[in-house]
Amino acid sequence: MSITPESVKQLLSSEDLGDRLRAVNQIRELEPTIGFELIQSAIGDRNARVRYSAVSQMDTLGGQDLQLSLDILRDRLLNDPEPDVQAASADCLGALKLRDAFEDLRQVYQTTNEWILKFSIIATLGELGDPRSFELLKEALSSENDLVITAAISSFGELGDIQAIPILAPYATNPDWQIRYRLVQSLTNLGGEDAKSVLETLANDEVDAVSSEAKKSLNLL
Repeated sequence: MSITPESVKQLLSSEDLGDRLRAVNQIRELEPTIGFELIQSAIGDRNARVRYSAVSQMDTLGGQDLQLSLDILRDRLLNDPEPDVQAASADCLGALKLRDAFEDLRQVYQTTNEWILKFSIIATLGELGDPRSFELLKEALSSENDLVITAAISSFGELGDIQAIPILAPYATNPDWQIRYRLVQSLTNLGGEDAKSVLETLANDEVDAVSSEAKKSLNLL
């Protein structure tokens, strides 16, 4: 049976959860303009799994109308009762580089207790590319969650502000090798002599994955 806008619309209105989940997946097979229209219905679904699957497609479909996408994703970020849906909204706001949402992202980061949401916000700030993210990323480095710290280190690298290098340098001796590995990648993105100096230290790291990556990076700088 071929997938058409009509068949997907019918599944989206089904009482059966499986039908609605299948419909959201089938939206990927439709033209983006049609998919964008249909996905909006799924984003308002009563079931969190459907909303999550729908919101997660906004990074590819949202370009059809950035202002409307901003409104939709901000609403889900601020008002959805499911943290996974809020987190997916944050991911897409960054992917679409919707910088007008920065203050909302900061507000939610500073008020939520959900680690997955905190992680998604910090991880997406690098893609968002807003210079205002610098201070929030510094704040995230004080998190008690190593995954949030790792995300902050990575986002600093994507943000591209070399003022981050002295802030990141102490993590070259962090006991978690995965944090040191992510630091290598971040410093490579930032570049410059200060980054190179820290990478020279990391090139002697006791963990092969870290030292090898640092040596490779030094050859590029």
